[in-house]
Amino acid sequence: MAQNREREETSYAASATSNATLSVRWVQGFPKQDVHFINEDTICYPSGNYVIFINIETKKKTVLQCINGIVGVVATNIPYEVVAFSDRKLKPNIYIYNFPGLTRRTKLKGNILLDYTLLAFSYCGTYLASYSSLPEFELALWNWESNVILCKKSQPGLDVSQLSFNPMNWRQLCLSSPSTVNVWTIERSNQEHYIKAKSVKLPLEDGTSVNETDVLFPHSLPKDPIYGPVLPLSAIAGLVGEEAETFRPKDDLYPLLHPTMHCWTPSSDLYVGCEEGHLLLINGETLKVTVLQKTEDTTQSDEPHHISPVTLVYQKDGVFASGIEGSVYSFIIKDSSYKVENFLETEGPVEHLTFSPSYKMLLILTEKGSVCIYTFGEKPTIEKVLDACDGKFLAFDFITPGTKYFMTLTRSGEICVWCLEDCTCESKIYLNTPSTALACSPSSHSAVVGTMDGYVYFLDVQEVDSLGVVHKAFLSKSAVQHLSFDQRGIFLFVGSSEGNIFIINAIPSSSFQILGFVEVSKDILQISTVSLLDVDVVQVMVLSLLPEAAKNRVELFTVPQTLPKVSESFTDERGKLKEELIHTYRYEMEHTLSSAVLDFQSNQIYGFCNQAPYICSYLLPEKQEHTEVCILKPHQKVQSKHYGTGMLYLSSHGLWLITIAKCGILCIRDINTLETFARCRSHSHQAHGIQSIRISMDGQGILVNGKDDGTLVYLKWKRSGGNFANESIDHFQHLLTFLSKTIAQENYYLNSPRVSMDLGNDFEHSIDSSQEELVTADSKKEIPWLQRKSQEAVEKEIKMFSHKRKEIKRGIKELAKTVLNMMEENDKLDDIAKLEQQEFGLDLEELERLHDESEEEVAKIRKDAEMYNLAKSYLTEVIKEECWNAMAVKGRALKCFHIPYVVENFPMKGRPSEELKELKKVLQQKKIEAECLKLRKDISEVQSAVSLVKKRHEEDDEEEEDEEKISRDSMLPNYLLGSLSTDFGVDTSLLSSQLELHSREEKINQIILLKDIIYKVKTAFNNEFDAAYKQKEFEITRVTERNVRIREIISDLELEETVWQPEFEDCEKPERTLVVEDHEITAQKHVSPWQKAKAELISPYETERWLHSQGLDVRARALMDMMGGVLEVKKEDILRMVIPQPAFMAKADALWTEEERKQFKEYEKKVKELNEERDKYRKSLETELKKLQNAIQESTQSFDEHLKRLFERRVKAEMVVNQEELKISNLVFSLLLDEELTSREIFLNNYLVRKQEEKNKTSEAIRKSREDLEAFKEHYDNLMAEDKVLDRSFKKEFSEIPSHQVDILYKLFKRRPRIHKQKTHSEAASNVPFGERPGSAKLNKDTFAHLMKAMDELDNINNMPEGLDPSVWEHFCATRRAKVENEHKVKQKATGLVEMMAFLRKRVEDDEQVQREIEKVFRELVLLQEEKVKFQLDLTIQILLKQGQVELENFQLILEYSDAILINKTIIEDLNSVIRTQGQKKVASMMESKEVHKGIYQIEWEHKKMEMEMEDLNQKAWDIQMLFLSRERQKYLSEPNYEGLINIQIGIMEQTIAVIDKTHKKNVENCKKLLKKLEKFNNQKDVANYTLSCHLREELVAVSERKDICNAIGTQLTFEKIVKERYKNTVQQQKLTNISKQQAEQISVLQAEVERLRMKTFPALVQM
Repeated sequence: MAQNREREETSYAASATSNATLSVRWVQGFPKQDVHFINEDTICYPSGNYVIFINIETKKKTVLQCINGIVGVVATNIPYEVVAFSDRKLKPNIYIYNFPGLTRRTKLKGNILLDYTLLAFSYCGTYLASYSSLPEFELALWNWESNVILCKKSQPGLDVSQLSFNPMNWRQLCLSSPSTVNVWTIERSNQEHYIKAKSVKLPLEDGTSVNETDVLFPHSLPKDPIYGPVLPLSAIAGLVGEEAETFRPKDDLYPLLHPTMHCWTPSSDLYVGCEEGHLLLINGETLKVTVLQKTEDTTQSDEPHHISPVTLVYQKDGVFASGIEGSVYSFIIKDSSYKVENFLETEGPVEHLTFSPSYKMLLILTEKGSVCIYTFGEKPTIEKVLDACDGKFLAFDFITPGTKYFMTLTRSGEICVWCLEDCTCESKIYLNTPSTALACSPSSHSAVVGTMDGYVYFLDVQEVDSLGVVHKAFLSKSAVQHLSFDQRGIFLFVGSSEGNIFIINAIPSSSFQILGFVEVSKDILQISTVSLLDVDVVQVMVLSLLPEAAKNRVELFTVPQTLPKVSESFTDERGKLKEELIHTYRYEMEHTLSSAVLDFQSNQIYGFCNQAPYICSYLLPEKQEHTEVCILKPHQKVQSKHYGTGMLYLSSHGLWLITIAKCGILCIRDINTLETFARCRSHSHQAHGIQSIRISMDGQGILVNGKDDGTLVYLKWKRSGGNFANESIDHFQHLLTFLSKTIAQENYYLNSPRVSMDLGNDFEHSIDSSQEELVTADSKKEIPWLQRKSQEAVEKEIKMFSHKRKEIKRGIKELAKTVLNMMEENDKLDDIAKLEQQEFGLDLEELERLHDESEEEVAKIRKDAEMYNLAKSYLTEVIKEECWNAMAVKGRALKCFHIPYVVENFPMKGRPSEELKELKKVLQQKKIEAECLKLRKDISEVQSAVSLVKKRHEEDDEEEEDEEKISRDSMLPNYLLGSLSTDFGVDTSLLSSQLELHSREEKINQIILLKDIIYKVKTAFNNEFDAAYKQKEFEITRVTERNVRIREIISDLELEETVWQPEFEDCEKPERTLVVEDHEITAQKHVSPWQKAKAELISPYETERWLHSQGLDVRARALMDMMGGVLEVKKEDILRMVIPQPAFMAKADALWTEEERKQFKEYEKKVKELNEERDKYRKSLETELKKLQNAIQESTQSFDEHLKRLFERRVKAEMVVNQEELKISNLVFSLLLDEELTSREIFLNNYLVRKQEEKNKTSEAIRKSREDLEAFKEHYDNLMAEDKVLDRSFKKEFSEIPSHQVDILYKLFKRRPRIHKQKTHSEAASNVPFGERPGSAKLNKDTFAHLMKAMDELDNINNMPEGLDPSVWEHFCATRRAKVENEHKVKQKATGLVEMMAFLRKRVEDDEQVQREIEKVFRELVLLQEEKVKFQLDLTIQILLKQGQVELENFQLILEYSDAILINKTIIEDLNSVIRTQGQKKVASMMESKEVHKGIYQIEWEHKKMEMEMEDLNQKAWDIQMLFLSRERQKYLSEPNYEGLINIQIGIMEQTIAVIDKTHKKNVENCKKLLKKLEKFNNQKDVANYTLSCHLREELVAVSERKDICNAIGTQLTFEKIVKERYKNTVQQQKLTNISKQQAEQISVLQAEVERLRMKTFPALVQM
């Protein structure tokens, strides 16, 4: 046997170690992320550590393994046929591989710390965008071909869900998240890249747009002329940092649409699907959002009202979308509306849609992981490329013999049979129940599945394409955790969660008989079996965990092969195997193990340590008692080189120990040395490593399943390592030969007719007719085997002991009757002879238990009640402490006796020490300021002139007027004080004037002083209230005293009047509410047992004491009986006195004697006297009663009047308090507004600093861009110059050949090949909506390659002109090729130059925008400072006005008093009276002066009039003497219509002047135009001269270079020609310079002429 053979030598193992390697044959996993096309025929997706490629046509899979662990995100580039993926590790990398070669093209290393979440290739060029989430939130743009990061940008806190390039423009990126959509623009300047984001403003949830106001500089805020400037909300919130730029209050935040997916259109617009069912159209340039309206189709009633797209892909005329309900919809979009049509129904919710590169196929990925391909055409077809299982692989196993097929199980109960060669699914079956374990039998083609509800299903797997359930067993109600066959397939061991190991006959011919069970510890970790071919027993080892001891227990027992025959003899009634059969041994380990196996010699246990990275072997003791627990110590310990918990497995031949762990590494070790000779990383620790493995019987294949990644990997030996493979194969052949006969027999039995419970292969028809019977049978309540065995044992015991049970019951009944009789007799006995009821309890333990339970329940209820009472007491104490004890003056009220007036005092808390310290400090400061002001006034040397005049005026006034004025001034209320606090005797001299509160410190001090005034006002009123309260107490006491006498009088007069007794109410004595009186408690008082005993003990003594006290008071009882309790008659008793009638009055009058008649007269006299006394006394009592009642009425009414005045005082005090609090509120508001202004100013300064930093960055970017542009332009100019030089020097280079050949060559030199563009197929072009994608670097390279290929055809010798030397032709071809390459470079440089100029223009625009924002901030700062100064000077004051002074007609209240001042009214009145008096005096003097001046003016006027008349007469006389008659005068005298003639002449002159003016203006305009042209020409010449001077230096360099070239070539003529051309250009430049000088002189002359003409047109105002 292979397991009994030993190693020949250790060198053999070493050689095997160096040769044995494992390779991945295939990987089976289902997509959890998006599936991508890498070309027209191949798709790929990540699964675990691998990227799986599937050919759509052949279904062939190719696997690419990530060497660093689990694959992160994947992206593909179809034009280059490359795939990019990231690994998930600390500081991850991005790997780019070619397809189909799967060779690594490049490795991208970034600065990301945790993980990449999104990758996307551009549709044109070699650009890759990556996005990472926590902690960087960084978007990076890579040139993956050159392995560099072009640019990157971070957006903290933005978790992006989708990233895509614009297919028509690689310079645009869209990043969408569930709350935002951002469009990023990439700008390029040569090698520099700049990325900038613009956020899309999403509509509200109902699809309406949001009208947002500017948060930083709101211009629509209302202006408040009273309460100062209105500031932004960020300033009100006190924010000064960057958070103020985006701050919005909670009320201004409205729920927006939540984007789910987006896709680009050929017009560079975006379609965005939202969670609320809206479809948005976003313009790619302006980012304007349009909510597309859905047009309802009444014919389709089953159409959903709102579709929340999970994925979107663009098609012509609309988009394809998928929802969560498992349908694919077609959105036909027209203008701003769309129509929804059902396109395709799928088997489950669709997670992803994508088109193939030719848009002929649509890939559909379901939520389950299945992949379908929908092919468009005349007859559309849908094909399932990948059929996913229902969940992760939970368990799997090889179907015997393990070379062709294997089975898998998912948690939902889906069982699949797979081909081992290529992992194609052969068949499926659905158990439709949660499953836990799977195992295949080595002795037959059957398998077993364990479930969560305790069932075990047995399946027939002979025909892999038609599975069926042949048997099922209900073992127990606990879940099945472990299934294990022994190596020969004799027994099946089933481990349950309750710690039971069920042993089942694994032979199908035995109908899978349950042989029994073994009890072991709970929490079974692993079951290991050893069943050798030449041994008749099966060794079973069970590893379990002891949680309470944190140890492992190993239980080892043997099962004989003959157990099926003797199982009934060696099992008890409940099915448990007896100890004498299985011989159980128990062991415990020093270390906790996560896994353990038993070697094939059954003398060692191999364990995987749980808390230490070791694998240990434990030797089993040879002699041990079955009852004792042996502690095993490690015999051999080696490092596992794993991390995390792991598992151990043995190969079928027992020589290989396979170890797996959370690290994802599989190691195969030699069982003897525990040295690793094969190692493979099949999974990753990020997915918690490997869950389980299975090794085939021949040892050539290993199936490995990941724990969290859902990936199943098949490993094969690439190099098996010499004798290792031979031993495994020999053992496999030997075992297969041994089992072949058994397998044939059992297969024959399985093929025989039987009542099967097949579960169909189809998912849609998973339950056939046989399963219906199974379901019908299951519908009845089925009893587990373990419970059935227990019930059978119980029934057997009941039958066996039924007679004894009856006897016991009869005896119990008789005993109960006897006890009842005894209890009845006990009740009839005396108390001394009675027994306690507890004495009759027979089951004292049960009685005690019930008593304890009741006591516990009572204690629990009592504790709950105590805790409830404690909570309420605590709350009471808190409220009392806060609202009562903490009050220095308790709140109470006073009520009047007769009128409904209630006066309340001011509840006041004690002032804290901090407040008193601040008050003391402010008072001290105010006193110091007052003393300083007084000293300044005393020291001043010169009094103002106004004060001196005022003093002199006051000395002249009379004393009476002064006294009246002083009394009037003192009676004036202090209007500027703003309150009536002085009426309560409060000193307000330390308060600052309301007109002087400008600084913050003054306002704070004023608030402290106002609080002190409020406290003093309240204290003053409380003192008055306390006096009134004492007075009421005195009044109530006096009324009570008088009521005593009133009650006596009423009782004496026997009146039925009620006595009015005033009392304090609860509001007047609130402390009474804190005390609970006995009469307020309605519940019965709880009396504890000890209190009851005490009361019973004391009551006899109390009774005896009372009787004794009554017996001693004999004298009082005798006095009461004989004399009514008094020794003499009081005056008050007259009304109750009665004169007794004589005894004879009972007889008739006729029978009376004389003596009796005398006695009767005396009796009448006494009665009359007594009645008179009674009347007199009654009247006196009535008079006294009225007097007392009147006194009470007067005293209470006087108190009511006093309380009424106190009520008015209370109202006034509350008014004063409100006035002071209003002043405090105004001051606090001003302080708050001051803080807001300061916050706003700080924010603006910080914002300005940030903008200045941004301005520095933009300026630096402009400077750098300009430098790069100049350098690039210089390089471009050099290339252009070289291109021109090549063109010009062509004929010189071929000057040695004839001229006609030179002309022919020059024509060929100018000729360029025509590159025919590859026209795409019309159908393909019609399918692809995006068409050709411009700007591709690959396209440029391909174009240049085609050009060079066409040049090769032109360079062919056949195209050489006749008679041309071949060497000349070769030289010509080389020259032409250099010319073409140079032209290609020039075109590329020109494109780059345009790009750089556009980039510079963008940077300049950004800089100007930042500059405008800086200027805006400066303006805002200036306005804010003005507002702040205005606010500090424009104070809000409080003025007291009399009633009627604030009443205005028509309510025309003017609130704007910008030019007003506030002064006292008396000052205005005094000034007005003085002004009236002085005005009247002035008016009288002015009237007198007016009359005098009037006479003087009249005389002077008459004198001047006479002088002027004299001068006029003298002048007329002189004119007559000197009169000269000129022709004009003669014409005037002779012409009858002289006025008309003059008008005609004037008109002619005006026309002449107008013509001259028009001509002059025209000449001036012509001169100006000529002057402008000359200036423009002059500027052009200056620019040209400057350009020529700049080029001159370059030309000098070029001349020297050309000179060297010419010297080297030896072409003297070319040099001379160049010299002549340079000389000619220089001469021409000199001529142009001279012409410009002449033109400048002409311009100066023309300017002088224009000035002369302009001056000529002005009129000469010279006196003739």
